[in-house]
Amino acid sequence: MSDSTPDVATAAEIRNRIDTTKPHSARFWNYFVGGKDHYPVDREIGDQIKEIFPGLVDVAVTSRHFLGRAVRHLAGEQGIRQFLDIGTGLPTADNTHEVAQRVAPDARIVYVDNDPIVLTHANALLTSTPEGRTAYLDADLYDPKAVLEAAAGTLDFSQPVALMILNTLGHVAEYERARGLVRELMAGLPAGSYLVISDSTATSEGMIAASAAYNASGAVPYYVRSVDEIAGFFDGLELVEPGVVQVTEWRTESGEPVVVDAYCGVGRKS
Repeated sequence: MSDSTPDVATAAEIRNRIDTTKPHSARFWNYFVGGKDHYPVDREIGDQIKEIFPGLVDVAVTSRHFLGRAVRHLAGEQGIRQFLDIGTGLPTADNTHEVAQRVAPDARIVYVDNDPIVLTHANALLTSTPEGRTAYLDADLYDPKAVLEAAAGTLDFSQPVALMILNTLGHVAEYERARGLVRELMAGLPAGSYLVISDSTATSEGMIAASAAYNASGAVPYYVRSVDEIAGFFDGLELVEPGVVQVTEWRTESGEPVVVDAYCGVGRKS
């Protein structure tokens, strides 16, 4: 079963919100992971950054692989049946609901994004097994209360939920504000819920230079943080082994690069 977005904007309204003259993080990332939903301006800055720091392509691809491993672990080994995915991005292969429902057909997934280009592709995220349910919310990370209230139309907050915020918190310039948003979201979830985070990190000169080039392009800035700052998002939670590590080291599968400038973690609320 799938749910349509409440109060969805018209196609014309959505088109008016899309700026194809400046790079855009979702389209830029989509280009790096081999998707088709990007414009010349996104490919241009993408190619420039590949010249500066080719490793960012590995970050994009391996971060996507981490999503799959984390969802399979939570749905399979931990019995989680509800996922709240904030900062959805553009649909590609193995979206959260596809991974979760292959393990648990009755899983429920709510995607959250306020990006017009993502909204145009929302229907691709609204497929579901008959036993499960998916929904897309045109909502904003900066308003956790509204996100939780809207998500409650699909998710049962008396039962554990996996909150997923992947490659998104870098858009929040102030670190303490980013931590506050995460705390507020987790406060609205019951004991037994999980937090899943991954983000690019300022762990090499190449990544720092790539971040600076991207931020100078006119796109909405994305700030890379230290590993300690990524770990700080999990304060008060019980970290799942192996803790806060590179995305290629979290319950890793063979064939991935050993070193990437992106860290992740999964934490449980007790």
